[in-house]
Amino acid sequence: MATEQIDSPLVDLLRQYKLLQQEYEFEKETFYQQTQRAGIPKRIRQGVCWYPVTAKRSYYNSLNQLVVEIKREENDETGHNFEYGRPVCFFKFDDAGQLRYFNFAATISYVHENTMLVVLPNPDALLDVQNARELGVQLYFDGTSYKTMFAALTEVMEAKNNRLSHLREVLLGSIAPEQRDIQAIRLMWLNTSQEKAVNRVLRAKEVAVVHGPPGTGKTTTLVEAVYETLRRENQVLVCAQSNTAVDWIAEKLLDRGVNVMRVGNPTRVNDKMLSFTYERRFESHPSYPTLRTTRNAIREATTRMKRLKGGKRESERSRLQRLRDQAIDLEIKIDAQLFGEARVIACTLVGSANKILNGKTFSTLFIDEAAQALEAACWIAITKANRVVFAGDHCQLPPTIKCIEAARGGLDHTLMQKISRRRPETVSMLEIQYRMHDDIMRFPSNWFYRGRLQASPEVSHRNILEFDTPIEWFDTAHCELTEDCVNETFGRINKPEAELLVQQLQNYIEKIGMERVLEESIDFGLISPYRVQVQYIRQLIKRNHFFHPLKRLITIHTVDGFQGQERDVILISLVRANEEGNIGFLNDLRRMNVAITRARMKLIILGDAPTLTHHPFYKALYEYIGERGKIIDL
Repeated sequence: MATEQIDSPLVDLLRQYKLLQQEYEFEKETFYQQTQRAGIPKRIRQGVCWYPVTAKRSYYNSLNQLVVEIKREENDETGHNFEYGRPVCFFKFDDAGQLRYFNFAATISYVHENTMLVVLPNPDALLDVQNARELGVQLYFDGTSYKTMFAALTEVMEAKNNRLSHLREVLLGSIAPEQRDIQAIRLMWLNTSQEKAVNRVLRAKEVAVVHGPPGTGKTTTLVEAVYETLRRENQVLVCAQSNTAVDWIAEKLLDRGVNVMRVGNPTRVNDKMLSFTYERRFESHPSYPTLRTTRNAIREATTRMKRLKGGKRESERSRLQRLRDQAIDLEIKIDAQLFGEARVIACTLVGSANKILNGKTFSTLFIDEAAQALEAACWIAITKANRVVFAGDHCQLPPTIKCIEAARGGLDHTLMQKISRRRPETVSMLEIQYRMHDDIMRFPSNWFYRGRLQASPEVSHRNILEFDTPIEWFDTAHCELTEDCVNETFGRINKPEAELLVQQLQNYIEKIGMERVLEESIDFGLISPYRVQVQYIRQLIKRNHFFHPLKRLITIHTVDGFQGQERDVILISLVRANEEGNIGFLNDLRRMNVAITRARMKLIILGDAPTLTHHPFYKALYEYIGERGKIIDL
């Protein structure tokens, strides 16, 4: 692969800055439309509001933050977008029935079902929330993450004669990356391409890329790369775009025996990861009880001092200052010990700007799922590192961009993508996959990975049924199905196709046998690119008594919701059916790559062939299935 002609790094970064501004303004305006102009019932349906809610217990956490527990109606199962780290605001209805917002923002620290823990800015805010009747809470647009990304881009652009400016020129400019002269190590439990990837990571002075197509053991390889790096370095930083991805890699490192400290609570709070968070370790430190007592004394002294005058007030002020100094010394001592013991600091990319990481630098930064991360978010963490290792697959899901113009301008082109094109010598592609039957794998391998993927022998011919066809296309063209547009948010729906999909699922389960499905826990994934189609399929499955015993074995989600997952059987509803051959959202072929490659042993696609085969990708897929699988006219 030839190295492409590139712009100056500063021009490139400035373009990123402007595109990010475009996305920021678009998201801010969209959020305003959703939350300020829509009524409360609509906001609840959109998942951005809980109403009514009740303020329950309150307390100070280990970081001395004031936390209040918020509960909504127990039986309310409405979906929502509340999650750890997101800002919220509170509102109430006054005596005249007017909606009034409180003049402060708060931050979510935990959400589970109908309970939310919220960090408040001060005790006055707590009184406002506790005394309010008809209280509500909604997501609040806070540009903090954008401000952090803007600051990082500015820092990178302004860097001169230091390690960051050198990394900038290697990653985006004309300075060639260098390698350390070290002997290759053997890792017998990895395959050849995985072993090569780990060795390339160890040799890289500035940058390495681990390109992991579906099912190739990217996480396994990355864990070994981190483990071997820690044989040579004291501490590394491991990041990813999402909390879920950070948790996943952190858990695998813990299983490998690595001392991990998780900065920022995981969104899916589980006992295993919770005990390794900074907060929990802080609370478990032997000096913490003394610190807690000191903090309580500070709060009491602050309240008491307000009532005193003259000499007594000055005496209390001096005592208060001594208590504060004592608390600061204890915090510094605990913090130093926690960071001194941890070998891996794990957090999201934006979370690497957390104040507890201020002033800390790391010899190596590992970015997992780097192909889903905005370039600006990657630079936040890179500013703290001497070298960087990217891991991911730019042929799968891109970053989520809400502004179409910003995406078209290149905001969805990730830093990993740029480096893979410009610095092919830094890339190691994993080539053996352990997930899919060879017939399922072969098409995405040829289309996306230049035919380099190979199926491991243990999965290459694995079937559920003898003489089964691993890949099938049910052509709905003769069913005269029609698609309908619901709205811009949820997209399109094709109800008859959804009903056919559910019928094909039932037919295949009956062919296998219900008893065998339950006994062997054969699992199924139902995928559609459109949210409203997914919701309709869920309703059909829920209403059909046939599927009730199989609830735990059937997952129904969008393509994005299936990223990183796999199932024995995958059924895909493509939805689009029109005379013009318009396929809209399906033009993003990376999403289709994800959908196809979730299947281990059986892939069933439902779609209107005349509509879809206007596009060369779907035409080639249709022809491939005709050769290697089965086309079925419904």
